[in-house]
Amino acid sequence: MNKRPLSVTLISLLIAAAGAVGFVYHLTDLNLRHPFQNDVVWAGLVRLVAIVCGVYMLLGRNWARWLAMVWIAFHVVVSGFHSFPELAVHALLFVVFAYVLLRPRATEYLRARRVE
Repeated sequence: MNKRPLSVTLISLLIAAAGAVGFVYHLTDLNLRHPFQNDVVWAGLVRLVAIVCGVYMLLGRNWARWLAMVWIAFHVVVSGFHSFPELAVHALLFVVFAYVLLRPRATEYLRARRVE
C-alpha cells in the first residue's frame, strides 16, 4: 500500500476542520422558520463539502482532491466580491492547495487508491 504523504494529511485535516468549525459556527445563524432567509443553508452545504473533501482525501480518493480544488477556487471567486485582503488570503490558499495536492507524491497516493 502506498503511504499517505504528510502534506496530504495536513491539507485534508485543515479542510475537514475548517468545514466542521464553519458548519458549527453557521448553525447559530439558522432560523428554522426561515432557513433560506440569510443563506445559512447554502453556507452549511459548502462547509459539508469541505468535510467530505477532507475525509475522503484521507481515505485516498482522487475525486476528493479535485473537489477540494473546486471548493477553494469557489472561495477565491466569492472573496473577490468582498475585501482585497480576503481575496489575497484565499488566492494564497488556492496556490498552496494546488502545490500540495498536485505534486507527484500526492498524485501517486491518490491515484493508487483508485486502482486498489
